[in-house]
Amino acid sequence: MDIAKLKAWEMREKLLKKEISSTEILKSHLEVIDSVEMDINAFITVDRENAMETAKLVDEKIARGESLGVLAGLPIGLKDNIMTKDLRTTCASKMLENFIPPFDATVVRNIRREDGIILGKTNLDEFAMGGSTETSYFGNTKNPKNLEVVPGGSSGGSAAAVAANEVAISLGSDTGGSVRQPASYCGIVGIKPTYGMVSRYGVMPMSNSLDQVGQFGRDVRDAYLMLKGVSGFDPLDGTSSHKSGVNFELENASLKGLKIALPIEYRDLRVTGDEKIREVFDNTVKLFEREGAIIQYVSLPHLKYALETYYIISTAEVSTNLSRLDGIRYGYRTENYETLDELYTMSRTEAFGEEAKRRIMMGTYALSAGYQDEHYKKALKVRTLIKNDYDKTFEDHDVILSLTSPILPFPFDSIINSPVDMYKADLYTVPVNLAGLCAMSLPMGEVDGLPVGMQITGNRFQESKIIRAGYAFEKVVK
Repeated sequence: MDIAKLKAWEMREKLLKKEISSTEILKSHLEVIDSVEMDINAFITVDRENAMETAKLVDEKIARGESLGVLAGLPIGLKDNIMTKDLRTTCASKMLENFIPPFDATVVRNIRREDGIILGKTNLDEFAMGGSTETSYFGNTKNPKNLEVVPGGSSGGSAAAVAANEVAISLGSDTGGSVRQPASYCGIVGIKPTYGMVSRYGVMPMSNSLDQVGQFGRDVRDAYLMLKGVSGFDPLDGTSSHKSGVNFELENASLKGLKIALPIEYRDLRVTGDEKIREVFDNTVKLFEREGAIIQYVSLPHLKYALETYYIISTAEVSTNLSRLDGIRYGYRTENYETLDELYTMSRTEAFGEEAKRRIMMGTYALSAGYQDEHYKKALKVRTLIKNDYDKTFEDHDVILSLTSPILPFPFDSIINSPVDMYKADLYTVPVNLAGLCAMSLPMGEVDGLPVGMQITGNRFQESKIIRAGYAFEKVVK
């Protein structure tokens, strides 16, 4: 039995039945890491010793007959913008190359509480800025499905680690699709929960009003297990909701009677070369209809403004958030300075990558005197209009279906130097973050041997609807 190829929920069931041990589960994944990591580069840091100690503690709890948490014995990867006490957290940047946090993020404490095993910190685009994991200071992460193409981003390392069987499940962060898009590219499942569902305390923010910690798994049940283990109200996070937490059954999930909305505006979001992808999606919609789902076309009239709105708001918040990294309090400090101004300037010039600098400049411009009203405040108003469009749709529908990405995983160095083309890959995902909704990407087929993902979007705190719909779809196609 190749333990690392099992689904996370299968590993847990076998662990509870004492068919395998937590130590055996961990060793199986470490063997995979030793075998493939040189090619994949999914990890920045692998924490072998502490992971093995945790696995032994789980086995001791089983031997004593103690109850176990929902993540018991499962090796988990954490995107390296999630704080881990005494374990390096770099955000894939030279700026924080040697930063050791003095505290754990709430999701880390939740994982430990549920007996999960933190195996290491995974690669990402620098400060979560990018859609391909090509902007990392620690090198590119490769897509396990095809080493010649990107795994998506910015949570590419977390997605690749799951797809390559290096971990059972993992966590990423999603600002405008950074969990769902790499899930689509790597052929796995990725959940972006409702804003406020999972604590952001201890997660290095890219854009505070858009970020949410997301979950990866090899199937819907795996990703749901990861969400179940980390969600819940957190008094340390001012945006955490008392509605947080999930606990519902999947077994009787069905597509029959499910009310599905297809926004007509998505037809205008097509990009060149997506005909084969669109065909896969159209066939999937027909499958939903055959299984008894009710399909209706709706209009989200302000959806066409989502991409511009997103990048104005997100870069404005990026500019503010990264101002704390100044070479004074922590992080990289240049040796090449004589004045205080030179210390600030050279530290940031030498430590930030090109994409981080680009977004800082965009955000600073949007917030500058004379332009704030014209750009940033207007974007906030449009964001409200987009949210209202979704609210109206969910009055009569359970979920919304769409593609996750309008393009296939692309070769390295192909569009990284064309920022606008890179940003367009987020066409289907950014509106969800603007409205604070929940959404999930799951595989629905392949084009030219590469995975194609479907996005199921639900209203705020309606994770049960998108997860049950995804689980029911999996049962039909498998």
